[in-house]
Amino acid sequence: MNRQEIEALLEGIPDPEIPVVSIRELGMLRDIRVNGDEVEVVITPTYSGCPAMDQIEADIRAALAPHPVRTRVTRQLAPAWSTDWIGPEAREKLRRYGIAPPQGGAATEQVIRFAAKPAPKSGAFSAHSMEPQAVNHAVNCPHCGSAHTVESSHFGSTACKSLWRCLDCKEPFDYFKPY
Repeated sequence: MNRQEIEALLEGIPDPEIPVVSIRELGMLRDIRVNGDEVEVVITPTYSGCPAMDQIEADIRAALAPHPVRTRVTRQLAPAWSTDWIGPEAREKLRRYGIAPPQGGAATEQVIRFAAKPAPKSGAFSAHSMEPQAVNHAVNCPHCGSAHTVESSHFGSTACKSLWRCLDCKEPFDYFKPY
């Protein structure tokens, strides 16, 4: 089998937690290396503790099992996965599915903060109190498009998403955190 044939077989493998996008569309499928009848598929998790990785590896093996190849799946942690690897089509699929796609580039996000938090303002709730805290950016509601939203919890249905609520249409939604 050549690389293009293998790519076609792996193209449709969905993310187990977000089935409307494939592992390729999310940027998790990093490389395919073919050496004779041996195929190495390189994948990068969306974060190091992603519980879906075992299922993704099993899905890759199942897709290639009917073919005369020896399959090796390699988990590559560096460079770390970034939401910058999600293409425009996948971002739109996430939005239509009800998940606000990451906004801006991951490089512009402040992931680790060593400084004190700002004084309470309108926006998201702090983990330390029920007082609202400032939000670095507006997240548009995937249902109505409004930017009048607040973060309800920094942890959503999975660790790579946070839970938000639209103040206009009142709907809750997940936001895919930028990394």
